[in-house]
Amino acid sequence: MIKIGSSESLPKGWQWCEANEIMDVRDGTHDSPKPTGTGIPLVTSKNLVNGKIDFSTCTHISETDHESISKRSAVDNGDILYAMIGTIGNPVVVEKQFEFSIKNVALFKFTKSNHVYNRFIFHFLNCELAIRQFQSNSRGGTQKFVSLGNIRTLQIPLPPLAEQKRIAAILDKADAIRRKRQQAILLADDFLRAVFLDMFGDPVTNPKGWEVRDLKDIAKIQIGPFGTQLHKEDYIENGIPLINPTHIVKGNIVPKSNRTISEIKHGSLPEYHLKVGDIIMGRRGEMGRCAIVNDAENGWMCGTGSLYIRPKKVGVFSEYLNKLLSSQAIKNHLESESQGATMANLNKTIVGNIQIPVPSDEAIRQFTLLKVKFLNLAKSLSEFRNETIFESLSQKAFSGQL
Repeated sequence: MIKIGSSESLPKGWQWCEANEIMDVRDGTHDSPKPTGTGIPLVTSKNLVNGKIDFSTCTHISETDHESISKRSAVDNGDILYAMIGTIGNPVVVEKQFEFSIKNVALFKFTKSNHVYNRFIFHFLNCELAIRQFQSNSRGGTQKFVSLGNIRTLQIPLPPLAEQKRIAAILDKADAIRRKRQQAILLADDFLRAVFLDMFGDPVTNPKGWEVRDLKDIAKIQIGPFGTQLHKEDYIENGIPLINPTHIVKGNIVPKSNRTISEIKHGSLPEYHLKVGDIIMGRRGEMGRCAIVNDAENGWMCGTGSLYIRPKKVGVFSEYLNKLLSSQAIKNHLESESQGATMANLNKTIVGNIQIPVPSDEAIRQFTLLKVKFLNLAKSLSEFRNETIFESLSQKAFSGQL
């Protein structure tokens, strides 16, 4: 097993080196240059994303400030940038197309004479051995940071240059395969969404001419418990989640550990228990905030500020219904129909009268079969365990076992 600083744990020809012994390690400006509307991008830790620099969120600074920063922290092609604050890490090998400055970012610079290959260092900075060293030295509460001193003293197991290039080439290929598999999963999701629209049409405009029915005729609608049914003593930490509108975030259910109820209270209110395929909707605040209940949320409880819709048909129809109820057209309709002077809210009548185009059973059946095939494909891709295999390969690489 490789031990940091122990030469005996390294293969022959390898040696432990501190980063500042084999590279020029600096950081960006510590000042806060005045932002300008246009000018030179100022790259900070938050702009290092997935191995690239995201210039779209950069602020800009003047040429004068850029020139001042560049006297100490000029960035060149092949350098490596490393986030020092917030989400520590996210190294990027620079492919420079235009001038930019850096702040709160470490800068690794290379020369031909130091016999260090930048792609080898890039992969090392992403590996568990480097991350563990930085984690043990990071400071800060809410916002973590690692100092330039700690980065400069990073222990690196360094093989000869030829071996560095061989290892980097292997990890580059493995990383490319990993990213392609991740992309394939995303493309499968995109394709499935496109097929959904093609088979069912836009639920709002109903171009397929499906039969239109009131929501109350095709689903059970249940408003959450009255305030008198829940009391202060019923709320506990880390109990059974109670889902109110604030827990419905961008189509997902995001519970809070301090808004949960005891098992005893939960058991006394079975009519408010959520089931897989239900659609939970916020009936106060932002109208039409919806999410589908999945296996993980099965048995959780509808909150006082929410209601749930339980379709007579679940599965794909729940997805279809959720897409319709989450649309801007339905949100606008619910806002116009909501009642209440102090706080607008929805009742069963308003929600029950929503007009729903109902697809044919055959269309739902065909899409269900197609969805199962694509979910199996996505599962087979994810079960390849891209991350685990790459991490194992990386661990072997930096212990001389490749």
